[in-house]
Amino acid sequence: MNYTLHQLKIFLSVAKIQNITKASEELHLSQPAVSIQLKNFQEQFNIPLLEVIGRKIHLTEFGQEIANAAEKILEEVETLDMKIFAYQGELIGRLKVAVVSTGKYVMPFFLSGFLKKNPGVNLFLDVTNKSTVIKNLENNEIDFALVSVLPEHLQIEKIELMENKLFLVGGRDQELKTEYHNRDILSQIPLIYRESGSGTRQVMESFMKEHNLPVLKKMELTSNEAVKQAVVAGLGYSVMPIIGIKNELMSGDLEIIPVGGFPIKSNWQIIWMKGKKFSPAAIAYLDYIKKDRNKIIKETFGWAEKY
Repeated sequence: MNYTLHQLKIFLSVAKIQNITKASEELHLSQPAVSIQLKNFQEQFNIPLLEVIGRKIHLTEFGQEIANAAEKILEEVETLDMKIFAYQGELIGRLKVAVVSTGKYVMPFFLSGFLKKNPGVNLFLDVTNKSTVIKNLENNEIDFALVSVLPEHLQIEKIELMENKLFLVGGRDQELKTEYHNRDILSQIPLIYRESGSGTRQVMESFMKEHNLPVLKKMELTSNEAVKQAVVAGLGYSVMPIIGIKNELMSGDLEIIPVGGFPIKSNWQIIWMKGKKFSPAAIAYLDYIKKDRNKIIKETFGWAEKY
């Protein structure tokens, strides 16, 4: 056997993605280069590692065993590299974070300072829906997740990052006056919802249920940006995190409607699986958050305190 770490990395990427073109993009290599290395790797085994059914690549049973071994080998090599650089006083490695979609307005500001201090750390940041974030966490595919509603079925540990305040908002030409309204107004206006499973939607529905308010649902959209643009266009109203509508409030495209019981408050929280074995990069990031989070909140999000 004369395979290389480079070949192991290519094979593992193809095995996980099940597509050579997409694997080559992830690896920043040309498709022919990936195909050649994959062929050279396969030639060292008498048993097929991959099979193509239709247009999709699948692992054979033996290929799955090789993929499992390759993943362990590459993890050990990465750990060894990190220990060498740590001994030399440098921090390297990967930091893997998944963020619910509205968290994209928050998380980058709690990452940028750390990454500037530690240029040897590579960031993998996945901004997606809540269900995918929790699935990635449960499958041990990430170090940390940022959520505003905690998963009930997982044993986790957490750090409360900052407050999350949600307001009822309407567009520039909305009919409601920006004067105080009783919360019953929520049952009389067309509301635009996030998709099922969204943390924002969960908070919104909990409030409606708690106060026995019937829902006049106008539409359901799959991203915070889509909801925002729909409200700006005058298609209805929505309950939105203040942190994601700063520019629209300043421009006057969105207006906060004062309603009894608002703002609805929750907390942005960084969570991880209980018992998670952290890399040196992940340990350093936790220390950074504990030390600098109040400073970051004051400098970056102080504007939200007036609302």
